[in-house]
Amino acid sequence: MYLLKALVSGKNVNEGEEVHTSVVRTGFVSSKFVSGALLGFSVGNGFTCKPRWVFNEMPQLGLVSWTLMIRAYVCLTLLGEELELLRTMRGVSVMLGMVAVATVVSACDLLGDLGFAKTMHCFIEKSEIEVDALVSCILINTYGECGSLDDAYRFFWKTAMKNVVVWNTMIHQSLEHNNLELGKQPFDWMPKRDVASWNSMIQGFTNVGQYEEALALFHDMEILVFRPNTLTLSSTLSNCASHGALEAGA
Repeated sequence: MYLLKALVSGKNVNEGEEVHTSVVRTGFVSSKFVSGALLGFSVGNGFTCKPRWVFNEMPQLGLVSWTLMIRAYVCLTLLGEELELLRTMRGVSVMLGMVAVATVVSACDLLGDLGFAKTMHCFIEKSEIEVDALVSCILINTYGECGSLDDAYRFFWKTAMKNVVVWNTMIHQSLEHNNLELGKQPFDWMPKRDVASWNSMIQGFTNVGQYEEALALFHDMEILVFRPNTLTLSSTLSNCASHGALEAGA
């Protein structure tokens, strides 16, 4: 078991294959600890068929095993198999953990597949899984990167998990699509801002040529005792240069 774990890095695939064959031949695959290590080795080295074979032979399937198998399908972009495995999990009453959910949603973000993102989102809702901030951010980013800012916005207002990072993610996606008004709404409503929130909005105003609004926001930031960082100052000075506001820049 420890030897297989040491081989997961992919630098000793041939040796790992030999250990794998020996484990199967001697019957140790029936041990949940050994089979778990085998599954980790197969997933870590990107094998296509072996992870599922090991998974099917495991005497006891725990959440870690299910998550590893999902990760294997994500890495191999076998989305149909991943979705089928998720349905099987739900059928045998295995609840997805946050690591598995994040793995699934990350696949949507990686592939930029809007249809698959919606399918996974629907599956998560039907499974009554309460998503955390990380998954919320990934879904918002995925919808935004796939060009569906409306879906991102609907999910954002619907999700209960809104920490400052989630709020900032929605602001960022809005501004990435040059939708300043949509970005301003979460900025105005968020209960607590950080420097990243202010930076995003200042940069957003600057990008669309609303220099006076950007400078006004910078002054509001100072009044509210938010310490500007390098990015804030860079955006503001660039703004002043573009606007010809040398006195403000000084």
